[in-house]
Amino acid sequence: MTNHSEPAGATGAAKITLRTAGELAEALPYLLGFRPDDSVVLVALHKGRFGGRVRLGIPDRAEDWPSVAQQMARCLIGECERRDGRPDSIVAFLCQDAAPGMESARLIMERLRPLAQFLRTACGSLDVPVTEALCLSDGRYWSYCCPRLDCCPPEGNVIATDGTSVMAATAAYAGIHVRASTQEVRARLAPLETALVAEQTRALDAAAMDLVPRIFAGVSREEVEAETLDLARRVMRRLSDAPCEDAELEADLRDDELVAHDEAAALILGLQDRLTRDRAAEWMEGAEASCALRLWRALARRCVGPYGEHAAAPLSLAGWIAWSLGDTVEADQVLEMALTVDPRYVFARLLNAARADGLDLEPVRRSLRGKRAGRGTEPTAEGARPTEDAGDVRPTEDTDDAGKTGGPADRDLAAEQGRVGAPLPGGAVDPGASRAARGLEAALRRRGEHRHRAGTRPPRAGARAPRRPTGNRRVGRPRTRDDG
Repeated sequence: MTNHSEPAGATGAAKITLRTAGELAEALPYLLGFRPDDSVVLVALHKGRFGGRVRLGIPDRAEDWPSVAQQMARCLIGECERRDGRPDSIVAFLCQDAAPGMESARLIMERLRPLAQFLRTACGSLDVPVTEALCLSDGRYWSYCCPRLDCCPPEGNVIATDGTSVMAATAAYAGIHVRASTQEVRARLAPLETALVAEQTRALDAAAMDLVPRIFAGVSREEVEAETLDLARRVMRRLSDAPCEDAELEADLRDDELVAHDEAAALILGLQDRLTRDRAAEWMEGAEASCALRLWRALARRCVGPYGEHAAAPLSLAGWIAWSLGDTVEADQVLEMALTVDPRYVFARLLNAARADGLDLEPVRRSLRGKRAGRGTEPTAEGARPTEDAGDVRPTEDTDDAGKTGGPADRDLAAEQGRVGAPLPGGAVDPGASRAARGLEAALRRRGEHRHRAGTRPPRAGARAPRRPTGNRRVGRPRTRDDG
C-alpha cells in the first residue's frame, strides 16, 4: 500500500506515516475531527500527503448512488484543482454501523460494495484513481481493493481504538481532539421530545399573541430589539453563573432548566428579526461567545411543534459562534441543520458557502466589532480590537445603513430566492439583507464564490439527526423573567 504522511497539529512539526489500511481506518476520525457515521468520505492525496476531503450521508436508495458518486468526485477534484492542484489519487471510506437486531457488519460491507465501485469509476473517469476504498462498520474494516485474504480476511480486521497507536499518541501530543459522531452533535440542537413540548408550544403561542398586537399598535422595531437583547444578556449571565457540567447531556439539561418557557419564546420570536439577530451575532468571542452558544443551542431545542421553522435563526447563530470559536465540526453540522429547517435562509446559506470555500472569517468579525464599538453602548469582547473601519467587508453601494436594503447584492439574493420581500413562516421578515449577510456575500464575491455551484459542499443525504432522549427529564422549578 502507498505510504501517506499527515502533519500533526497546526504547525505540521510532527508527521505520521500511514502504511496499512488499518492505519488509514484509524486515522479517519483525526482527519475529520469527529467519528463519521452513515457517511461516504473521499480524501484527496497530493504526493502522498492528505489534501481536501468531502463527506456525504449514504443515500438510502441505491438508485441514487451513481449520481452521488459522480457529484462527490467532481466536487472534491474540482475544489482541489482550484486550491491545491489536481490530486494524485483518492482514498474512499464508507462508514455505517449495523442497527441492533439488523444486518451484520459484514452484510453491510457487501451491500455497500456497489457504492464503492461507483466511487472508483466516477473518480477514474476524471483521471484520478482511487488507491484504497475501505468499509468501516462496528469497529472493523474491510478493503474493497485488496484481494489478499492474509491481510484482508472475509471477517474484516479490528480497528485499533485502545489509544496506544502512533496515530493516537501523536494526536494527543498535538492536542487534536476527536469529537463525537455527527449525530450526537446534531442531537444537542434537535427539538425536544418530552413533556415540556406542550408547555413550550403554549409559551410560544402566548408570546406571538402578545408581540403581534404590540407591533400593530405602533411599538417600534428598535424597542422590541432592545427588549430581546436585554433578555438574552440576562439569561447569558444566568448561564455563566451556573456550575459547569462535564457531560454534554447533563450540561444541556441544566441549561434547559435555567431558561424559562416564556423567556425562550420571547427570544425565539425576537431573533426572527434580521437586525436583532445580527446584534446577537456580535457576541462571538471569549467567555461571552461560550455563553451565547449555550443559549442558541437551548433556543434551537425549544423550537418545537409548529415553530420548528423558527429554529433557523438560533441554529445559524450557533453555527456562526461555533465557527468563530474554532469548532468547525459543530459549525458545519449546525449550519446544515439550519438549511434543513429553511433552505432559503440567506444568513445560513452564506455561512455555509463561506465554510465550504475556506473563507477567513476575520473581516466579518472586524466589521461586527466596528459596528458594536460605533454604538458605544456595550463593552467589547475580551481580546477584541474594535475599529470603526469595517476592513475588507463593506456594505453595498446602494445601502447606507444596516436596516436599509435595495443594493445590487440584495436584489441578486432576492432574485435567486424567487421571493422578493416575502415573509418567512411565522410572519418574520426575510433575513437576507442584513449587515452580516452583506459582509459575507461581499467576501464570497471577491473569492469568486458565486460562480454556479462553485465551492459548495454537496447536500447531506440519507441521514437524519436523532431525536433527543425521551422520557422523564430532570426539571427544576419553572422559572419566570423575574428570576433574572
